[in-house]
Amino acid sequence: MRRSIREFTSSVYTILLVAYAVAGGAALGLYSAYRVVEGEFAFGVQQAGPWQVHPQIGTREIDPYARATLARSADIPLAAGEGLTFRANTDSLARPLRSDCIYTITGTTPSARFWSLTLQDENGRLPDGWQSERFTTTSVRITRPEDGSLNIVISPQPQAGNWLRAPDNGGFSIALRLYDTPAGGTLTRFTAEMLPDITRMECPA
Repeated sequence: MRRSIREFTSSVYTILLVAYAVAGGAALGLYSAYRVVEGEFAFGVQQAGPWQVHPQIGTREIDPYARATLARSADIPLAAGEGLTFRANTDSLARPLRSDCIYTITGTTPSARFWSLTLQDENGRLPDGWQSERFTTTSVRITRPEDGSLNIVISPQPQAGNWLRAPDNGGFSIALRLYDTPAGGTLTRFTAEMLPDITRMECPA
């Protein structure tokens, strides 16, 4: 009888251990999946200087985690034939973008029929009051020197030339969207030299 009780107790203990292990593994798997889809795209991202791009995001080759991230954010990416979106959360020295600083965006962009450049908050959303403020510009609105290069200033206060108003406070991000671009192929490898520099000019002490 005592042996039967011991065997029964041992069997129950083993079953409980297995149940705890399965439950713990499932919880860990669900949490890790949630963390992946909650933030930035986890796979297939290319880094080019301060800019990040996910060339497969508008194609059939998009990975399931990126698909889940898009579904969670309700963001609609550009299709492969439409163009590409580059995002930057830092300057060219990898320092987070700050709304109280002055930045210049200089250099060139990959070839495209049309592009837009928009300031967003740290989570990629448009700032409050974006409809009436200068948070965005396009390739047909800016003025350029003879060599065709960019020279855009981001600052809290108005500046001469091509100026974008920084969001009111905290950090921000920059979205550069290229439309109808030959660089839209998924085999393109982007480098820092192919995209504009983001240079911090002044910051409060």
